Amino acid sequence: MSSNKLLTFWNHPTGPKTIHFWAPTFKWGISIANIADFSNYNMKNWNLFIVNFAMARTGLYQLSRKIKQN
Repeated sequence: MSSNKLLTFWNHPTGPKTIHFWAPTFKWGISIANIADFSNYNMKNWNLFIVNFAMARTGLYQLSRKIKQN
């Protein structure tokens, strides 16, 4: 990757210096951890369970708002 492209990426309005880049990155991390936890039927990480539950609920709520709008 050329330094010009790297600099353009770095200074982009939604680049790695902003929350717009890191929020989805961390959400993907949580989703991957959730998938990795499928094989663990005995949930030991309650913090991860609660976060996943909250994300599912808020996602379903947003989806219901979108469906009602259309």
